[in-house]
Amino acid sequence: MLTIQGRKQRFCDGMTRRDALHIGAMAMGSLGFGLPDLLRAEGESAARASGKNLINIFLHGGPTHMDTFDLKPEAPKEYRGEFRPIATNVPGVEICELMPELAGVADNYSIIRSTRGMNNEHTTNQGDSGWSVNAMRSMGGRPGVGAVMAKLWGPAQQTSRGMAPTAVDFGGSRPGFLGQSYAPYRPDNTGRQNLVLKNVTLDRLDNRRGLLTGLDRLQKGIDRRGMFDAVDSYTGRALDLVVSGRIAKALDTNLEDPRTRERYGDNNLLAARRLIEEGVRCVSMTWGGWDTHGNNFNAMRGKLPPISRKLTALIDDLDTRGLLDDTIIMMSGEFGRTPRINGNKGRDHWPAAASFFIAGGGFKHGQVIGSTTAKGERPKDNPVTLQSIFHTLYHQLGIDCNTMTLMDPNGRPQYLVDDRKLISELV
Repeated sequence: MLTIQGRKQRFCDGMTRRDALHIGAMAMGSLGFGLPDLLRAEGESAARASGKNLINIFLHGGPTHMDTFDLKPEAPKEYRGEFRPIATNVPGVEICELMPELAGVADNYSIIRSTRGMNNEHTTNQGDSGWSVNAMRSMGGRPGVGAVMAKLWGPAQQTSRGMAPTAVDFGGSRPGFLGQSYAPYRPDNTGRQNLVLKNVTLDRLDNRRGLLTGLDRLQKGIDRRGMFDAVDSYTGRALDLVVSGRIAKALDTNLEDPRTRERYGDNNLLAARRLIEEGVRCVSMTWGGWDTHGNNFNAMRGKLPPISRKLTALIDDLDTRGLLDDTIIMMSGEFGRTPRINGNKGRDHWPAAASFFIAGGGFKHGQVIGSTTAKGERPKDNPVTLQSIFHTLYHQLGIDCNTMTLMDPNGRPQYLVDDRKLISELV
Protein backbone atom coordinates (compact mmCIF):
# COMPACT_ATOMS: atom_id res chain seq x y z
CA MET A 1 0.00 0.00 0.00
CA LEU A 2 1.06 3.60 -0.59
CA THR A 3 0.58 6.24 2.11
CA ILE A 4 0.13 9.89 1.16
CA GLN A 5 0.39 12.46 3.95
CA GLY A 6 -2.57 14.83 4.00
CA ARG A 7 -2.17 18.58 4.41
CA LYS A 8 -2.21 20.03 7.88
CA GLN A 9 -5.29 21.64 9.33
CA ARG A 10 -5.34 23.30 12.73
CA PHE A 11 -8.50 23.44 14.81
CA CYS A 12 -9.43 25.25 18.00
CA ASP A 13 -7.81 22.66 20.27
CA GLY A 14 -4.40 23.66 18.91
CA MET A 15 -3.62 20.21 17.53
CA THR A 16 -2.48 19.66 13.96
CA ARG A 17 -4.30 16.85 12.19
CA ARG A 18 -2.20 15.06 9.57
CA ASP A 19 -4.34 12.26 8.28
CA ALA A 20 -2.53 9.34 6.74
CA LEU A 21 -4.36 8.89 3.44
CA HIS A 22 -4.01 5.49 1.86
CA ILE A 23 -4.61 4.36 -1.66
CA GLY A 24 -4.21 0.99 -3.24
CA ALA A 25 -0.74 0.71 -4.73
CA MET A 26 -1.70 0.26 -8.35
CA ALA A 27 1.57 -1.29 -9.43
CA MET A 28 1.58 -4.01 -12.04
CA GLY A 29 4.99 -4.00 -13.69
CA SER A 30 5.82 -0.91 -15.70
CA LEU A 31 2.18 -0.22 -16.47
CA GLY A 32 1.96 1.64 -13.16
CA PHE A 33 -1.15 0.11 -11.62
CA GLY A 34 -1.93 -2.83 -9.31
CA LEU A 35 -5.69 -3.03 -9.45
CA PRO A 36 -5.66 -6.85 -9.74
CA ASP A 37 -4.76 -7.03 -6.04
CA LEU A 38 -7.55 -4.62 -5.17
CA LEU A 39 -10.08 -6.50 -7.29
CA ARG A 40 -9.37 -9.91 -5.80
CA ALA A 41 -11.33 -8.99 -2.69
CA GLU A 42 -14.41 -8.60 -4.86
CA GLY A 43 -14.67 -12.36 -5.02
CA GLU A 44 -15.70 -12.34 -1.36
CA SER A 45 -18.62 -9.97 -1.84
CA ALA A 46 -22.11 -11.37 -1.65
CA ALA A 47 -24.72 -8.64 -2.09
CA ARG A 48 -25.37 -5.79 -4.48
CA ALA A 49 -28.15 -4.46 -2.28
CA SER A 50 -30.59 -1.78 -3.37
CA GLY A 51 -28.57 -0.07 -6.09
CA LYS A 52 -28.61 3.23 -4.20
CA ASN A 53 -25.58 5.51 -4.27
CA LEU A 54 -24.25 7.89 -1.63
CA ILE A 55 -22.62 11.33 -1.60
CA ASN A 56 -21.40 12.16 1.90
CA ILE A 57 -20.51 15.81 2.63
CA PHE A 58 -18.76 16.47 5.92
CA LEU A 59 -18.70 20.09 7.17
CA HIS A 60 -15.40 19.97 9.02
CA GLY A 61 -15.21 22.09 12.18
CA GLY A 62 -18.81 21.69 13.32
CA PRO A 63 -21.50 23.93 11.76
CA THR A 64 -23.87 25.94 13.94
CA HIS A 65 -27.37 24.49 13.91
CA MET A 66 -28.77 27.79 15.20
CA ASP A 67 -27.75 29.71 12.07
CA THR A 68 -28.42 27.11 9.37
CA PHE A 69 -31.40 24.78 9.73
CA ASP A 70 -32.73 25.43 13.26
CA LEU A 71 -33.11 29.17 13.75
CA LYS A 72 -34.83 30.51 16.86
CA PRO A 73 -36.23 33.97 15.96
CA GLU A 74 -38.21 34.19 19.21
CA ALA A 75 -35.26 33.41 21.49
CA PRO A 76 -33.45 36.17 23.44
CA LYS A 77 -30.96 38.11 21.30
CA GLU A 78 -27.95 36.50 22.97
CA TYR A 79 -29.19 33.20 21.51
CA ARG A 80 -31.01 33.88 18.27
CA GLY A 81 -28.14 35.53 16.39
CA GLU A 82 -28.20 37.92 13.43
CA PHE A 83 -30.13 35.95 10.82
CA ARG A 84 -33.79 35.41 10.14
CA PRO A 85 -35.51 32.28 8.84
CA ILE A 86 -37.10 32.24 5.39
CA ALA A 87 -39.87 30.06 4.04
CA THR A 88 -39.04 27.15 1.73
CA ASN A 89 -41.16 25.61 -1.02
CA VAL A 90 -42.54 23.25 1.64
CA PRO A 91 -45.15 24.94 3.86
CA GLY A 92 -43.99 25.26 7.47
CA VAL A 93 -40.33 24.44 6.77
CA GLU A 94 -37.91 27.32 7.27
CA ILE A 95 -34.13 27.65 6.93
CA CYS A 96 -31.60 30.49 7.15
CA GLU A 97 -32.13 33.51 4.91
CA LEU A 98 -28.58 33.07 3.52
CA MET A 99 -29.68 29.92 1.68
CA PRO A 100 -32.46 31.03 -0.71
CA GLU A 101 -31.59 28.56 -3.48
CA LEU A 102 -31.74 25.63 -1.07
CA ALA A 103 -35.08 26.94 0.20
CA GLY A 104 -36.46 26.44 -3.31
CA VAL A 105 -35.78 22.68 -3.38
CA ALA A 106 -36.84 21.72 0.15
CA ASP A 107 -39.24 19.12 -1.21
CA ASN A 108 -36.14 17.08 -2.15
CA TYR A 109 -34.58 16.93 1.32
CA SER A 110 -35.28 16.42 5.01
CA ILE A 111 -33.78 18.11 8.06
CA ILE A 112 -33.26 16.21 11.31
CA ARG A 113 -33.17 18.93 13.96
CA SER A 114 -33.05 16.68 17.01
CA THR A 115 -29.74 14.86 16.47
CA ARG A 116 -28.16 13.83 19.76
CA GLY A 117 -25.42 11.60 21.19
CA MET A 118 -22.52 13.22 19.34
CA ASN A 119 -19.02 13.54 20.74
CA ASN A 120 -16.89 16.64 21.26
CA GLU A 121 -14.15 15.70 18.79
CA HIS A 122 -12.77 17.30 15.65
CA THR A 123 -12.73 14.21 13.45
CA THR A 124 -14.69 13.00 10.46
CA ASN A 125 -15.39 9.63 12.09
CA GLN A 126 -18.88 10.46 13.33
CA GLY A 127 -20.10 11.70 9.94
CA ASP A 128 -18.32 8.84 8.19
CA SER A 129 -19.36 5.89 10.37
CA GLY A 130 -21.71 7.04 13.15
CA TRP A 131 -19.04 6.18 15.73
CA SER A 132 -16.58 8.13 17.87
CA VAL A 133 -12.94 8.19 16.81
CA ASN A 134 -12.23 6.23 20.01
CA ALA A 135 -14.47 3.28 19.11
CA MET A 136 -12.23 0.22 18.53
CA ARG A 137 -9.31 2.61 18.13
CA SER A 138 -6.71 -0.02 19.04
CA MET A 139 -7.84 -2.10 16.06
CA GLY A 140 -7.90 0.77 13.58
CA GLY A 141 -11.27 2.25 14.45
CA ARG A 142 -14.72 1.74 12.99
CA PRO A 143 -14.93 1.62 9.19
CA GLY A 144 -16.59 4.44 7.27
CA VAL A 145 -19.64 3.78 5.14
CA GLY A 146 -17.59 3.70 1.92
CA ALA A 147 -15.35 0.96 3.31
CA VAL A 148 -18.41 -0.99 4.49
CA MET A 149 -19.89 -0.80 1.00
CA ALA A 150 -16.56 -1.91 -0.50
CA LYS A 151 -16.38 -4.85 1.91
CA LEU A 152 -19.92 -6.03 1.23
CA TRP A 153 -20.07 -5.29 -2.51
CA GLY A 154 -16.41 -5.50 -3.53
CA PRO A 155 -13.75 -2.72 -3.61
CA ALA A 156 -14.42 -2.35 -7.32
CA GLN A 157 -17.25 -3.68 -9.38
CA GLN A 158 -18.41 -4.32 -12.91
CA THR A 159 -21.05 -1.80 -13.96
CA SER A 160 -23.00 -1.41 -17.18
CA ARG A 161 -20.26 0.95 -18.35
CA GLY A 162 -17.28 -1.11 -17.20
CA MET A 163 -15.20 -1.27 -14.05
CA ALA A 164 -15.51 1.39 -11.31
CA PRO A 165 -14.24 1.62 -7.73
CA THR A 166 -17.06 1.24 -5.23
CA ALA A 167 -15.94 4.20 -3.08
CA VAL A 168 -14.02 7.40 -3.86
CA ASP A 169 -12.89 9.74 -1.10
CA PHE A 170 -11.81 13.36 -1.48
CA GLY A 171 -10.91 13.51 2.22
CA GLY A 172 -12.10 12.24 5.59
CA SER A 173 -13.19 8.63 5.02
CA ARG A 174 -11.33 5.73 6.65
CA PRO A 175 -11.46 1.94 6.31
CA GLY A 176 -11.02 1.35 10.06
CA PHE A 177 -10.45 -2.23 11.17
CA LEU A 178 -11.34 -3.53 7.68
CA GLY A 179 -7.88 -2.49 6.53
CA GLN A 180 -6.52 -0.78 3.46
CA SER A 181 -7.84 -3.38 1.02
CA TYR A 182 -11.23 -1.71 1.48
CA ALA A 183 -10.06 1.90 1.70
CA PRO A 184 -11.85 4.18 -0.77
CA TYR A 185 -9.84 5.21 -3.81
CA ARG A 186 -8.39 8.68 -3.16
CA PRO A 187 -7.94 10.84 -6.28
CA ASP A 188 -4.98 12.90 -5.11
CA ASN A 189 -2.09 13.57 -7.49
CA THR A 190 -0.67 10.06 -7.24
CA GLY A 191 -4.08 8.46 -7.38
CA ARG A 192 -4.99 10.32 -10.57
CA GLN A 193 -1.70 9.41 -12.19
CA ASN A 194 -2.49 5.75 -11.55
CA LEU A 195 -5.59 6.05 -13.74
CA VAL A 196 -3.69 6.79 -16.93
CA LEU A 197 -1.12 4.88 -18.96
CA LYS A 198 2.43 6.12 -18.55
CA ASN A 199 4.99 5.70 -21.33
CA VAL A 200 2.95 2.85 -22.77
CA THR A 201 1.06 3.14 -26.06
CA LEU A 202 -2.06 1.08 -26.63
CA ASP A 203 -0.11 -0.97 -29.20
CA ARG A 204 2.58 -1.75 -26.63
CA LEU A 205 -0.12 -2.54 -24.11
CA ASP A 206 -1.71 -5.01 -26.52
CA ASN A 207 1.69 -6.67 -27.00
CA ARG A 208 2.15 -6.96 -23.24
CA ARG A 209 -1.33 -8.35 -22.80
CA GLY A 210 -0.49 -10.92 -25.44
CA LEU A 211 2.67 -11.82 -23.58
CA LEU A 212 0.74 -12.17 -20.34
CA THR A 213 -1.79 -14.38 -22.09
CA GLY A 214 0.97 -16.60 -23.39
CA LEU A 215 2.59 -16.89 -19.99
CA ASP A 216 -0.73 -17.66 -18.36
CA ARG A 217 -1.44 -20.34 -20.96
CA LEU A 218 1.89 -21.92 -20.12
CA GLN A 219 1.13 -21.77 -16.40
CA LYS A 220 -2.30 -23.29 -16.91
CA GLY A 221 -0.65 -26.33 -18.42
CA ILE A 222 0.91 -26.88 -15.01
CA ASP A 223 -1.75 -25.49 -12.68
CA ARG A 224 -4.76 -27.81 -12.34
CA ARG A 225 -6.77 -25.77 -9.84
CA GLY A 226 -8.00 -23.03 -12.18
CA MET A 227 -6.30 -20.28 -10.17
CA PHE A 228 -4.95 -18.53 -13.22
CA ASP A 229 -8.43 -18.11 -14.67
CA ALA A 230 -9.12 -15.82 -11.72
CA VAL A 231 -5.82 -14.01 -12.23
CA ASP A 232 -6.78 -13.40 -15.87
CA SER A 233 -10.11 -11.97 -14.74
CA TYR A 234 -8.60 -9.58 -12.20
CA THR A 235 -5.87 -8.45 -14.60
CA GLY A 236 -8.36 -7.91 -17.39
CA ARG A 237 -10.61 -5.79 -15.19
CA ALA A 238 -7.67 -3.71 -14.03
CA LEU A 239 -6.57 -3.12 -17.60
CA ASP A 240 -10.09 -2.20 -18.65
CA LEU A 241 -10.41 0.36 -15.85
CA VAL A 242 -7.17 2.10 -16.77
CA VAL A 243 -7.38 1.84 -20.57
CA SER A 244 -10.97 3.10 -20.72
CA GLY A 245 -9.99 6.27 -18.85
CA ARG A 246 -13.57 6.67 -17.67
CA ILE A 247 -12.79 7.42 -14.04
CA ALA A 248 -9.98 9.80 -14.97
CA LYS A 249 -12.37 11.63 -17.30
CA ALA A 250 -15.07 11.74 -14.63
CA LEU A 251 -12.60 13.48 -12.30
CA ASP A 252 -11.78 16.07 -14.97
CA THR A 253 -14.61 18.55 -14.46
CA ASN A 254 -13.17 20.78 -17.20
CA LEU A 255 -14.86 18.39 -19.62
CA GLU A 256 -18.25 19.49 -18.28
CA ASP A 257 -20.40 22.18 -19.89
CA PRO A 258 -19.09 25.62 -18.75
CA ARG A 259 -22.57 26.65 -17.60
CA THR A 260 -22.78 23.60 -15.37
CA ARG A 261 -19.30 24.27 -13.97
CA GLU A 262 -20.35 27.82 -13.16
CA ARG A 263 -23.34 26.58 -11.15
CA TYR A 264 -21.23 24.19 -9.10
CA GLY A 265 -18.25 26.50 -8.64
CA ASP A 266 -14.89 25.29 -7.37
CA ASN A 267 -15.57 22.16 -5.29
CA ASN A 268 -15.84 18.38 -5.57
CA LEU A 269 -19.63 18.17 -5.90
CA LEU A 270 -19.54 18.19 -9.70
CA ALA A 271 -16.88 15.47 -9.73
CA ALA A 272 -19.08 13.46 -7.34
CA ARG A 273 -22.01 13.60 -9.73
CA ARG A 274 -19.77 12.57 -12.64
CA LEU A 275 -18.33 9.67 -10.65
CA ILE A 276 -21.80 8.44 -9.68
CA GLU A 277 -22.72 8.46 -13.37
CA GLU A 278 -19.71 6.22 -14.08
CA GLY A 279 -20.77 3.62 -11.53
CA VAL A 280 -19.02 4.72 -8.32
CA ARG A 281 -21.36 3.94 -5.42
CA CYS A 282 -20.02 6.18 -2.64
CA VAL A 283 -18.27 9.56 -2.86
CA SER A 284 -17.19 11.34 0.32
CA MET A 285 -15.69 14.80 0.81
CA THR A 286 -15.03 17.49 3.39
CA TRP A 287 -15.98 21.17 3.31
CA GLY A 288 -14.06 22.94 6.06
CA GLY A 289 -14.10 26.23 7.92
CA TRP A 290 -16.98 25.73 10.38
CA ASP A 291 -15.09 26.03 13.68
CA THR A 292 -16.50 29.47 14.50
CA HIS A 293 -15.54 30.25 18.10
CA GLY A 294 -15.30 33.88 17.01
CA ASN A 295 -16.80 36.02 14.25
CA ASN A 296 -19.43 33.37 13.62
CA PHE A 297 -21.91 35.53 11.74
CA ASN A 298 -19.48 37.01 9.25
CA ALA A 299 -18.14 33.51 8.70
CA MET A 300 -21.67 32.27 7.93
CA ARG A 301 -22.18 35.14 5.49
CA GLY A 302 -19.22 33.76 3.59
CA LYS A 303 -19.99 30.04 3.96
CA LEU A 304 -23.75 29.61 3.59
CA PRO A 305 -24.46 31.30 0.22
CA PRO A 306 -21.96 29.05 -1.63
CA ILE A 307 -23.33 25.94 0.12
CA SER A 308 -26.83 26.97 -0.92
CA ARG A 309 -25.93 27.52 -4.58
CA LYS A 310 -23.69 24.49 -5.02
CA LEU A 311 -25.77 21.97 -3.11
CA THR A 312 -28.86 23.12 -5.01
CA ALA A 313 -26.93 22.67 -8.27
CA LEU A 314 -26.16 19.07 -7.27
CA ILE A 315 -29.77 18.32 -6.32
CA ASP A 316 -31.14 19.86 -9.54
CA ASP A 317 -28.51 18.17 -11.69
CA LEU A 318 -29.13 14.72 -10.24
CA ASP A 319 -32.88 15.23 -10.58
CA THR A 320 -32.61 16.31 -14.22
CA ARG A 321 -30.50 13.24 -15.01
CA GLY A 322 -32.87 10.86 -13.25
CA LEU A 323 -30.32 10.03 -10.55
CA LEU A 324 -31.72 11.79 -7.49
CA ASP A 325 -33.99 8.98 -6.28
CA ASP A 326 -31.05 6.58 -6.46
CA THR A 327 -28.49 8.91 -4.86
CA ILE A 328 -28.52 9.74 -1.16
CA ILE A 329 -26.93 13.08 -0.26
CA MET A 330 -26.07 13.44 3.41
CA MET A 331 -24.44 16.44 5.06
CA SER A 332 -23.32 16.79 8.67
CA GLY A 333 -20.56 18.01 10.95
CA GLU A 334 -18.96 16.96 14.22
CA PHE A 335 -21.61 18.60 16.42
CA GLY A 336 -23.76 21.70 16.76
CA ARG A 337 -22.57 24.94 18.34
CA THR A 338 -23.52 26.69 21.56
CA PRO A 339 -26.94 28.33 21.42
CA ARG A 340 -25.66 31.20 23.55
CA ILE A 341 -23.32 33.53 21.67
CA ASN A 342 -19.94 34.04 23.34
CA GLY A 343 -18.04 37.30 23.90
CA ASN A 344 -16.26 37.00 20.56
CA LYS A 345 -19.52 36.91 18.59
CA GLY A 346 -18.91 33.21 18.10
CA ARG A 347 -20.42 29.90 19.09
CA ASP A 348 -18.46 27.11 20.77
CA HIS A 349 -18.74 23.30 20.54
CA TRP A 350 -22.15 21.87 21.44
CA PRO A 351 -22.54 18.07 21.07
CA ALA A 352 -25.92 18.08 22.83
CA ALA A 353 -27.84 19.14 19.70
CA ALA A 354 -27.18 19.34 15.98
CA SER A 355 -28.91 19.31 12.60
CA PHE A 356 -28.48 16.59 9.95
CA PHE A 357 -29.31 17.08 6.25
CA ILE A 358 -30.46 14.23 3.96
CA ALA A 359 -31.57 14.62 0.33
CA GLY A 360 -32.58 12.29 -2.49
CA GLY A 361 -32.13 8.54 -2.24
CA GLY A 362 -35.82 7.68 -2.44
CA PHE A 363 -36.53 8.84 1.11
CA LYS A 364 -39.75 10.63 2.08
CA HIS A 365 -38.71 14.27 1.88
CA GLY A 366 -40.07 17.78 2.36
CA GLN A 367 -40.11 17.55 6.15
CA VAL A 368 -38.43 18.45 9.40
CA ILE A 369 -37.86 15.60 11.85
CA GLY A 370 -37.72 16.44 15.55
CA SER A 371 -37.16 19.77 17.26
CA THR A 372 -35.01 21.40 19.89
CA THR A 373 -35.96 23.45 22.92
CA ALA A 374 -36.86 27.14 22.62
CA LYS A 375 -33.20 28.21 22.86
CA GLY A 376 -31.84 25.34 20.77
CA GLU A 377 -30.08 23.70 23.70
CA ARG A 378 -31.44 20.14 23.65
CA PRO A 379 -33.62 17.86 21.53
CA LYS A 380 -37.23 18.32 22.54
CA ASP A 381 -39.36 16.17 20.25
CA ASN A 382 -38.30 12.90 18.64
CA PRO A 383 -34.60 12.80 19.61
CA VAL A 384 -32.58 10.90 16.99
CA THR A 385 -29.14 9.39 17.55
CA LEU A 386 -26.43 9.58 14.94
CA GLN A 387 -26.30 5.78 14.84
CA SER A 388 -30.03 5.64 14.15
CA ILE A 389 -29.41 7.91 11.17
CA PHE A 390 -26.72 5.53 9.90
CA HIS A 391 -28.97 2.53 10.51
CA THR A 392 -31.61 4.20 8.32
CA LEU A 393 -28.98 5.05 5.72
CA TYR A 394 -27.76 1.44 5.56
CA HIS A 395 -31.36 0.25 5.35
CA GLN A 396 -31.91 2.43 2.28
CA LEU A 397 -28.72 1.06 0.74
CA GLY A 398 -30.12 -2.44 1.22
CA ILE A 399 -27.87 -3.43 4.13
CA ASP A 400 -29.63 -5.00 7.13
CA CYS A 401 -27.91 -3.78 10.29
CA ASN A 402 -29.92 -6.23 12.36
CA THR A 403 -28.19 -9.21 10.80
CA MET A 404 -25.07 -7.90 9.05
CA THR A 405 -21.81 -8.06 10.98
CA LEU A 406 -18.18 -7.47 10.05
CA MET A 407 -15.39 -9.59 11.47
CA ASP A 408 -12.84 -7.56 13.44
CA PRO A 409 -9.09 -8.42 13.54
CA ASN A 410 -9.68 -10.63 16.59
CA GLY A 411 -12.26 -12.70 14.75
CA ARG A 412 -15.25 -11.24 16.58
CA PRO A 413 -18.37 -10.16 14.67
CA GLN A 414 -19.21 -6.47 14.98
CA TYR A 415 -22.58 -4.92 14.15
CA LEU A 416 -22.45 -1.83 11.94
CA VAL A 417 -24.27 0.24 14.59
CA ASP A 418 -25.57 -0.39 18.09
CA ASP A 419 -28.70 1.79 17.90
CA ARG A 420 -30.69 -0.06 15.26
CA LYS A 421 -33.85 2.05 15.21
CA LEU A 422 -35.21 3.13 11.83
CA ILE A 423 -36.31 6.72 11.37
CA SER A 424 -39.83 5.81 10.25
CA GLU A 425 -40.58 9.29 8.93
CA LEU A 426 -37.94 8.85 6.23
CA VAL A 427 -38.75 5.32 5.07
